[in-house]
Amino acid sequence: MTYRKKRYLLYFFITIVAIILPFIKINGNQIFLLSFDKKELHLMGMLFNMQELYVMPFLLITLFVGIFFLTTLLGRFWCGWACPQTIFRVIYRDLIEGKIFGLNKIANKQNHQDLTTLNAKIKKFLAMSLAIVLCFSASAVLLFYFVPPHDFFLYLQTPKDHLVLLGFWVCIGSFFSFDILILKENFCVYVCPYCRVQSVLFDDDTQSVIYNEARGGAIYDHSGAKIPLAPKKRGNFECIDCEKCVKVCPTHIDIRKGMQLECINCLECVDACSSVMKEKKSLIVWSSTNALSQHKKVRYLRPKTIGYIFILCIAILMAIFMGSKKDDILLNIARPSGLYTIHSDGSITNEYMLLLQNFTKTTQAFKLEILDPNFEIIRPTEKIEIKARAKRRIVFIVRYIG
Repeated sequence: MTYRKKRYLLYFFITIVAIILPFIKINGNQIFLLSFDKKELHLMGMLFNMQELYVMPFLLITLFVGIFFLTTLLGRFWCGWACPQTIFRVIYRDLIEGKIFGLNKIANKQNHQDLTTLNAKIKKFLAMSLAIVLCFSASAVLLFYFVPPHDFFLYLQTPKDHLVLLGFWVCIGSFFSFDILILKENFCVYVCPYCRVQSVLFDDDTQSVIYNEARGGAIYDHSGAKIPLAPKKRGNFECIDCEKCVKVCPTHIDIRKGMQLECINCLECVDACSSVMKEKKSLIVWSSTNALSQHKKVRYLRPKTIGYIFILCIAILMAIFMGSKKDDILLNIARPSGLYTIHSDGSITNEYMLLLQNFTKTTQAFKLEILDPNFEIIRPTEKIEIKARAKRRIVFIVRYIG
């Protein structure tokens, strides 16, 4: 199976998971939801309020260290195999424009479209319209991770009352459309900050897209100028300069120049070269510099990657530990600015403001008690009921009887 087909299967899997994940609930909670409206976080079926977000730092550490680890291990695997930008560009460029409307060829991404005929212009308009619908649909799915799907569709029925949500949806959908239709792969090259840090994370054992110059021969000199490939002077070098690897590249580079910032690790060039080499191995491989020069397998376990694995394990374990310490009931005690009161019988009373918050899905009943016999509760003396996921403020008066 070619790398392209493997990528398409992964794209399909990621898309399905991203769409259905907000609709899956555990104990009535989403697998992941960061709701600014309700001020709560859903994580694997657990509910955290804004005062319990002590688990968030460990989740962010896991996210960023995980990206660093993946980049050190597999290069820009995220860019070519999982990034929404790449997935949407493939859907628009290869599926909609290529397969459905016949405006592009998957094997040649360098040709400019001929839009001189009316038929081609209509096809282009329809392709862009379909892409815009998909972009706004994707922005809605993204918002499902911040607004529950049921609430999202409910809020759309009264847009005047939810202008902020509507504004976010329009802005995100418009940006997605501009990105996919106008910016294209320029986003990967000039806008995305991830490509700027890859050179810091790469080493000679990082798996990346490499042209095997020992087999194919040098195509460019040290100044970057292309060397004329006279057939008689090629000797045993195998590259015939068919440039299929160049034509199929979505970021318009020649991988034979060496590792470049624009490469998103889509491996289209590897498939193109394999189709030319037939029974022989491709001249462009997904390997590491050391593995290629030493004719060995890629070394995945090394001090840097082991260190990342260790940090990831610590962050995940801490997140699990902190999540297990979650409380279902929150009690805050605040003292008003007023002073205590001394009565004629020598007793002293003091007032406090209690904030009780119930994070469970059932009504909870509480009764306050003081274990010290020198104190007694004046108010409240009856049981306190708090509805599911509700707050209640109560004036608490205690008397010191000595």
